[in-house]
Amino acid sequence: MTNFDVVMKLIGPVRPVGESNIDASRFVNLEELIHLTDRLMLDIEGIAELRGRQEYSIARAGARAFEYLHNLKERYDQSV
Repeated sequence: MTNFDVVMKLIGPVRPVGESNIDASRFVNLEELIHLTDRLMLDIEGIAELRGRQEYSIARAGARAFEYLHNLKERYDQSV
């Protein structure tokens, strides 16, 4: 079981299906997923700020986090 599988099992389904009672609980689940994602993104952003550090391992992690955020922005910009 992957980390994603564990998280989604804990949060529950998020995709609406067009039935009000089911979609109401899935909306709550979506809010939880958004909150978690926001927290994770803040952690990644904090690491990205380290990309200019002198220590190789820290700069490497910072560069990878920055690359991820940059690619995410590019994907988002293309989808809207």
